[in-house]
Amino acid sequence: MTSNQAASPSIDGAAVLNEVEAFHRRFNVFPREAAYVAVTLWDAHAHLIDCFETTPRVAFLSPEPGSGKSRALEIVELLTPRPVATVSASANALYRLVDSAEGLPTVLFDEVDTIFGPRAGADEALRGFLNAGYRRIGGALRCVGEGSNQNAQVFDSYCAVAMAGLGSLPNTVLTRAVIIRMRKRAPNEKVEPYRQRTHEKQGHALRDQLAKWADTVRDRVANAWPEMPEGVTDRPADVWEPLLAVADAAGGDWPKRARAACLELISAAHDNDESSIGIRLLTDLRDKVFCGADRMPTAAIIECLLRVDDGPWGDLDDKPINSRTLGRLLGQYVTHANKPIKSRGIRTPSGFPKGYYAEDLADAWARYCPPPPGESATSATSATPQVSGGESVADSATAIRHTSAETATQPVLAG
Repeated sequence: MTSNQAASPSIDGAAVLNEVEAFHRRFNVFPREAAYVAVTLWDAHAHLIDCFETTPRVAFLSPEPGSGKSRALEIVELLTPRPVATVSASANALYRLVDSAEGLPTVLFDEVDTIFGPRAGADEALRGFLNAGYRRIGGALRCVGEGSNQNAQVFDSYCAVAMAGLGSLPNTVLTRAVIIRMRKRAPNEKVEPYRQRTHEKQGHALRDQLAKWADTVRDRVANAWPEMPEGVTDRPADVWEPLLAVADAAGGDWPKRARAACLELISAAHDNDESSIGIRLLTDLRDKVFCGADRMPTAAIIECLLRVDDGPWGDLDDKPINSRTLGRLLGQYVTHANKPIKSRGIRTPSGFPKGYYAEDLADAWARYCPPPPGESATSATSATPQVSGGESVADSATAIRHTSAETATQPVLAG
């Protein structure tokens, strides 16, 4: 036990976190209650970062300026250890900052979207810093010295990073982050005006309380393996493990609130994850197109997808999904035989169009899609418009469902 632990055995961690949360609420309007929980735990985890294998990023994102992102970073800055706020930095400077003898910094990066824009090619090393520093083993190999007297040296990049920016960020960053999607305050959403001269001292007093409490639980947190909510595995588990460990150490209602926030924010991230368009496609095919059928013509699939309520299929890169886009997206996944999913000839009552078989999609459905809904989704094949020959896509799809058990299942290749 350290001297700090011996000196402060009676600090109520839950009470300290409650005060930190209340401080955020004075100046920040977050889009959901779970965000207050997550950000409070993130502030505390920065004081215990040496206890963890990973340090989740926290990303305050919004579609428009004036949504409170920068203010959120300012409040985080008051509550975290050795904060370094920046809107522009080189990767080399950040590597040296992390490697300094003063201790790990908390990097607060505003306007981070500028790093990932279409003209940000020179910032590739900075993107590497943000990604590599998420895990303790991350780092960069650099040559140091003068002239021909150069030596290879590994620079650490592991440190806590909070970001704020417009729009979204690359998937490699988002999957390492707790994502808080900010929005403009409504007229009835009020916050206290922030005055640095007054509130900085209050924030620093809370920061010092967090630091003292962190010292009393450091050994416990370092050896903790928090129980994850059901279904939280892989990268999301890596992101949330430090925050749940902090909540468990604090006690009170924080363990329960933390796990509820974990599930809510992970679900919200999936809802907004543009990079998972392939998973959305697979899920819609399973639940809203095939609906138990063993095969579907490509034309029927496309028309059904365009009928999915709130689906993205009518506007992919400014045009509706077509057979080529469908084939490209599905070709990223493989069948149970480990071959890319491709369209095949299908036997229907009216001919032999190209289409897709459920057996080819089954392996991808099992691996990538969320569990099926409790009740079968209503088929999107109802009330579809007419296609060539006076036969509707819905008629073809329905006929396939009724006759699939009676017809041959071998593919017939179109000529």
